[in-house]
Amino acid sequence: MKRGSTIFLRVTVVIMGLIALALCVLLLPAIHAEWGQQYPDVAYMKYPILFGLGGATILFFVALYQAWKLLGYIDANTAFSLVSVTALRYIKYCALLISGLFALGLPLVYYVADIEDAPGIMVIGLFFVFASVVIAGFAAVLQMLLQNAIDIKSENDLTV
Repeated sequence: MKRGSTIFLRVTVVIMGLIALALCVLLLPAIHAEWGQQYPDVAYMKYPILFGLGGATILFFVALYQAWKLLGYIDANTAFSLVSVTALRYIKYCALLISGLFALGLPLVYYVADIEDAPGIMVIGLFFVFASVVIAGFAAVLQMLLQNAIDIKSENDLTV
């Protein structure tokens, strides 16, 4: 396969990583500085929120790295191998863990939405949970299909 066929996907991975990095650089310090002043009733939740968002960010970057590796396997024409299945498994686990972290934060999102009288905030919180679940499901389906293709290929190699 030509190396240029995955350039668009690699550029997308880099852009997603840069956007996530920019949000971390801008958002996490703002939460740290202003959380206790804006929401004094739940000021004690500042550090769990920071650890949850930081953990989700780390998992997101691990998933992006695995996607980068998977694109490298596709470029090297070794997409139908166990390393590709492993990369998809890591992406699936990272997406499930991110979804779990965001789901743990939903009660706090509900509290903030109730205080600010902005129910749309809750929809945004649910979007992150469901988007991560969809990505995990998609990675699981691709992992299963790739594993089946590898099994069929190895069966055919033994038959001939």
